[in-house]
Amino acid sequence: MLNLNQNTSILIVDDDPNAFDVIEAHLYREGYDLFYASSGEEALNLLDSIEPDVILLDVMMPKLNGIEVCRTIKSDSHWKHVPVIIVTALNSKEDLARSLNAGADDFITKPVSGIELRARVRSMLRIKQQYDALEATLRMREDLSNMIVHDLRNPLTNILLCSDLLLQSTGNDKDLQRLQIISDSSRELNSMIDNLLMLAKMESGKMVLNQTDVDLNQLVADVIFQFQAIAEHKKIRLIGKLDETPASLCLDINLFHRVLENLISNAIKFSPPESLVIVAVNSPNESVSSNFPNAQAKLQIIDSGPGVSEERKHHIFDKYEVGDLMSGVSQIGLGLTFCKMVIEAHQGRIFVTDNQPQGSIFTVVL
Repeated sequence: MLNLNQNTSILIVDDDPNAFDVIEAHLYREGYDLFYASSGEEALNLLDSIEPDVILLDVMMPKLNGIEVCRTIKSDSHWKHVPVIIVTALNSKEDLARSLNAGADDFITKPVSGIELRARVRSMLRIKQQYDALEATLRMREDLSNMIVHDLRNPLTNILLCSDLLLQSTGNDKDLQRLQIISDSSRELNSMIDNLLMLAKMESGKMVLNQTDVDLNQLVADVIFQFQAIAEHKKIRLIGKLDETPASLCLDINLFHRVLENLISNAIKFSPPESLVIVAVNSPNESVSSNFPNAQAKLQIIDSGPGVSEERKHHIFDKYEVGDLMSGVSQIGLGLTFCKMVIEAHQGRIFVTDNQPQGSIFTVVL
């Protein structure tokens, strides 16, 4: 059973001190910790120190009114789950609609009824505590998953090491073929584990970018060289079209190297034999510059695979989202999520368009 009183903080925001006195008189027996802010600006400044469980917010305040304060709170990912009850003398349907559109969770009119106020606060506290309990459960499950994924690395490293040693010492063609499958599969698993761990770090805000000046042309050329043997094995031509003017960008080279690996690996994975995969680096053209005024470079990975449907283009970068399933092709839906998070951490953008007559173009603007 939820305890709605213990260590419960309520922030009352109103430019009229008498309004606080009225609400305090209605709530003092409930055992809540009551805090008062006389303006919208003061309320926003107090959020971090108070960490309220419910906010009672007046609408008619000078400078920053309650609707604006509510919209600011609900636009902040850290505070948007805190219930906001609008308290106002206005009672028209238009005022109610404005409050709800700003993100308010409930609405009460002045003069405030004690019975109604206490009931509405309790209702919002139940919602807040249920949300907190769910968040704690999800966080515990996420932490447990990350621990398991981290622990998978040790046995997988041993498999990789042993398979590589056996590949060097075994002469039987059939055994070599089987060992190569084990080695390739282990590397793919290792890549998935790395993606999961990096995503967890980025989502928790613990990933720190180590940015240095990087020659984008050289970085792309290095990754293309790394994938040439794989492309040739699949009978795919992998070529680079690099800008004549080298683009020097401030990047985390390790993370961005991995972004390129994911994008090029995907292009090869989904392209049919005897097709072409192009990795192009260009200066931003007029169209790119108009949409992204601060763009310094445009990177495109162009393939001739099955393409991405219009419906999936809006979700292809979401975690665990995959395109149309293809036989024999591993699709977990983490690689593109990782790419998007790293690119956006560098203040860049990534999107996908169609390659004519067939295939996809993944464009990265930095």
